[in-house]
Order: sequence, then structure tokens, then C-alpha cells
Amino acid sequence: MELKDFYFDLPESLIAQHPYEKRDECRLLVLDKENGQIEHKVFKDIIDYLKKGDCLVLNDTRVIPARLIGSKEGSGGKIEFLLLKRKEKDVWETLVKPGKKAKIGARFKFGDDLLTAEVIGIGEEGNRIVKFYYEGIFEEILDRLGQMPLPPYITEALEDKEQYQTVYSKNEGSAAAPTAGLHFTDELLNEIKEKGVEIVFLTLHVGLGTFRPVKVENIEEHHMHSEYYILSEEGANTINKVKENGGKVISVGTTSTRTLETIGGRDGKVKGASGWTDIFIYPGYEYKVVDGLITNFHLPESTLIMLVSALSKRDIVMKAYEIAVKEQYRFFSFGDAMFIR
Repeated sequence: MELKDFYFDLPESLIAQHPYEKRDECRLLVLDKENGQIEHKVFKDIIDYLKKGDCLVLNDTRVIPARLIGSKEGSGGKIEFLLLKRKEKDVWETLVKPGKKAKIGARFKFGDDLLTAEVIGIGEEGNRIVKFYYEGIFEEILDRLGQMPLPPYITEALEDKEQYQTVYSKNEGSAAAPTAGLHFTDELLNEIKEKGVEIVFLTLHVGLGTFRPVKVENIEEHHMHSEYYILSEEGANTINKVKENGGKVISVGTTSTRTLETIGGRDGKVKGASGWTDIFIYPGYEYKVVDGLITNFHLPESTLIMLVSALSKRDIVMKAYEIAVKEQYRFFSFGDAMFIR
């Protein structure tokens, strides 16, 4: 398949710049993956589509305030660090801007010398390997000095860091939020549980590769980024039991989906596991575990819209996107939601 097969025209005015005041009152487009039928709802109506015996799978990763603004020792030139991946205790793979200032051996400081850093290597795609020096607890210092690493298409600052976290976020390590989960409230999750729907949490730490554009015309040549995941044995057993009893597994977000499809066997069963996944899902892929997907509206020509298209048919999904644009749904991280059933 070609990259242009996943293009659609998106007016900039439809890119959401701030979250809804009430998370579960965003709009919800419900799409039948077989026949393309569409319903327009409000997100809290999702409960009407979940049945007793189904399973909702959510990603409980927590975004770290991974954006650091500092200066170069000596020259005082401004520098921006974006923490991508922890290599070991105080060593991180980091995106540095401007990169030309960050040669091996260069040192930087942040927050009146509360935190200093030295470039000790150069990794994939020019990312810097950086060692940090500090007194105390790194996570506490990062919480004081760091900013939320909002996607490049969001230009407005957040009033509260928690707006870019799910209400169930728990395990720190992401450079971006699993945004499909931003629509849930504690109250809605409790109602879903009371209905008899199983809720399973897994963890996948989202990397900035999720925003990386596809640069090849033949999408099969695209190299997918890798991300770290964890699914407990207990969670796996719950999912398998739901499958055995004829219930549906509803994945919340592309990150949960990638994790389940990485772990799942041909028989649709999963097992407790942890590791790195670089699975690339696009039309032609046969889903093994996931029956339905709650997700946001994604960028044109992105790996995420390809994953969504694989669960239905490309033509059905692209038509749904065309309707979403016409109906002025809000797009991307703080936008509206879609349920493919």
C-alpha cells in the first residue's frame, strides 16, 4: 500500500489545542467496522456499547515532565532536552535542540544548577546519550524543573500537568500520553465495572516515535519505533477468560492495541509478559486479540491511522474520517474519540 492512500485534508482549525473541561463529554463517533455505519454520540455513551462479559484494556503509563530547558556551561546558550528513554539509572537517550551544541563532552545546567548533564554518546538518529548529575531524587527534581512534552501540534500551554494524564495513570515512563484514555473519568469507569465489564490495565511507555512521520511511499518499508510494555499474568488470565466465554476485548488506544497484538498468539490468547515491541499494524494484518478499539482521530498518513484501518477496511475508515472533518470533530491528543466496534 502507498502512503497517499492514507491522506485526508484536515483544516488546522480542527486540531484541538486544549482538553475538554469534562473529560467524558467530548464527542464520540461510533463506527461499525463491517458495514461502515456511523453514529454520533457523546463519549460517556460508550457504556451503552459495552456488554457484561466484555473486557476493556487500558494503558496505565504515566507521562513524565520530560522537557527540560537549560543552558550550556560556559557560553550560556539556551538548550532544550527531551528525555526519550532511560538507558540506566542516570543515563538517558535524549533529543537535544539545537543538536550542534551537544557534542560529546558538552555540559549543561538546569534550574540554578539543581541538575547538570553531560553528553557521553550519540545514539540512533542523532539522539544524545546523556548522564545527569544531581543531589536527591531524580524524579522529584524532574517534577520541579520539567515541562510536559506536548505534541508539536499543540501550541497552548497547559493550566495543569494532570490534564495530559489519564485518571488511572500509574507507572511513570512515557514521553507522550496514551490519549484515547484521556476521555475516561473515575465515575465512568466505576459505572462500566458495575455493568459487569472486566477492566484490565497494561503498561506501554509511549515514545515520541508515535509522532514520527512515515517518509517512504511504500508503507511496508517503514521502520517502526520500539516501546516497552508489561502485561501481568493476572491481566492475561482475565483477557483469556473473556475470550473463552465469548466476550469482546475492547482496546483503549493504539498503545494498548500494539501491546495485545504483540503478545497474542494465533489462537487469540495472551500471556503475562514484558519486553519491547516494534510491531507495525497496517491493512492486511489480521487481528488476533482485539475485537474493538476506542481511539482518537489521528494524523493523515500516520502509522496510527494505518493501525485503525487494519481493524476495519481502509475505505470505511477514510470515509469515516471524511465525515468527521465535515462534522467538525476535534482531532488529535485533546480531540474527540472514535469507537470501532
